[in-house]
Amino acid sequence: MGSVLTVEDINVYYGAIHALKGISFDVNKGEIVTLIGANGAGKSTTLHTISGLLRSKTGDIQLLGESIAKTPAHKIVAKGISHVPEGRRIFQQMTVEENLQMGAFVTDPSRIQHNLEYVYTQFPRLKERTKQIAGTLSGGEQQMLAMGRSLMIDPELLMLDEPSMGLAPILVDQIFDIIKNLNKNGTTILLVEQNAQMALSVADRAYVIETGRITLSGTGEELAKSEQVKKAYLGG
Repeated sequence: MGSVLTVEDINVYYGAIHALKGISFDVNKGEIVTLIGANGAGKSTTLHTISGLLRSKTGDIQLLGESIAKTPAHKIVAKGISHVPEGRRIFQQMTVEENLQMGAFVTDPSRIQHNLEYVYTQFPRLKERTKQIAGTLSGGEQQMLAMGRSLMIDPELLMLDEPSMGLAPILVDQIFDIIKNLNKNGTTILLVEQNAQMALSVADRAYVIETGRITLSGTGEELAKSEQVKKAYLGG
């Protein structure tokens, strides 16, 4: 089980604000790794830095052993990191299928139809709504569309930022079932999630981020049992 992603000593600033302070972690092939922490702890900033939307002053980020720390964001997508941002960011005026095709802009054209069929297998609801305008979908369906769009590049790593945000509890369960299923089918996942209980229940390994630093790490099960984590994030 080799490392897909290695993050080493990244330090990120917003002007004078030191947002990430020496973050290091890794994600191995076939794992679900989750980052949990309070609002503003640095979870989304970490994903944005991996995606190339922000730059670290130090350290390195490697995908399959190759440094991507200075690679432009669009080339990072082409190398196989797919990022589902917080708030979904689908193309509201386009149809479901047009959104999915937009996700395939760096994909080998011969793979697009195959990938589209795979997405429809994973998300039957989207198949029923191929010609529907994306902005008219429910919140849960929009999240499914954002995830489906990210799968169109055959990602080496799928990064999910707050996939359960704003969804009713029954839909949260559905989204996490989909995450587990995608992983079972071979997708390596880095998950940022406010719902720590759900995140830890699906994660192989987990890291706690507090004010820009990793303060705790372990298996999902270990952190779910940790008194410190229970008290801070699980209402225990």
